[in-house]
Amino acid sequence: MQWRGRRESGNVEDKRGMGGKGIAVGGVGTIVVIIIALIMGKNPADLMQAVNQGQPAPTEQHVPSAAEEEAASFVKVVLADNEDVWHKIFEENGATYQEPKLVLFTGSVESGCGGASAAMGPFYCPADQKAYIDLSFYDELKNRFNAGGDFAMAYVIAHEIGHHVQNLMGTSDKVHAMREKLSEKEYNKLSVALELQADFYAGVWAHHTQQMKGVLESGDIEEALNAANAIGDDKLQKQAQGYVVPDAFTHGTSEQRMYWFKKGYETGDIKQGNTFKDLEVQ
Repeated sequence: MQWRGRRESGNVEDKRGMGGKGIAVGGVGTIVVIIIALIMGKNPADLMQAVNQGQPAPTEQHVPSAAEEEAASFVKVVLADNEDVWHKIFEENGATYQEPKLVLFTGSVESGCGGASAAMGPFYCPADQKAYIDLSFYDELKNRFNAGGDFAMAYVIAHEIGHHVQNLMGTSDKVHAMREKLSEKEYNKLSVALELQADFYAGVWAHHTQQMKGVLESGDIEEALNAANAIGDDKLQKQAQGYVVPDAFTHGTSEQRMYWFKKGYETGDIKQGNTFKDLEVQ
């Protein structure tokens, strides 16, 4: 992706090194904790709340490396591109896009949804309309899951902004309102649909970014698809325990995540992203 020298978003809060207490809320997915959750057949968010509650803030001062600073600049450019694309799409549909904030943190952080640990991976909090990213996640994605490349990083960011779009459209509220009415198995189906729609919106963003700015390079879409494949529930469960438990899925299979990102990229049409078909939320 051609990103150097381009506009960086000003909607970034840098809290690296500040620390927090820690609980965790949904997002692209977790690394260590989600694997444990899938092994146990539990909802990752519930497990992370129990694991991270009350963890102390780190005390060592964080000094970012040159590579981390470059990654931070990249994140700001991708966020700016998301702003441009979603302003355009919302305006075309007679609505106004409200820009979210993006928080960079290390280790743990306090959010409007409570505390969060870096083990959670990137996540979006609807309560404060902010996305949260510990940049070490990208090293984990590259080194542990063999899903490197700058556009894999861009996909992760666009997925979280996709959750913000769902929040603005009221989709997230509809899903969350169903939690007390459904069994864990049935609610997990809605959680999967919500995550797959965020993947779709990430694809929609990639489509319009290319149309508007022509900044994608050969192999970029493959990098995003590789990342989507790497963090599918079935693949994580297979790696962790040797078998798959579909009823415990919360983010979708590798095939589903790749399908919906690709559909968003190929169509660029937000009306094509009804991942809730045949479920109780439309």
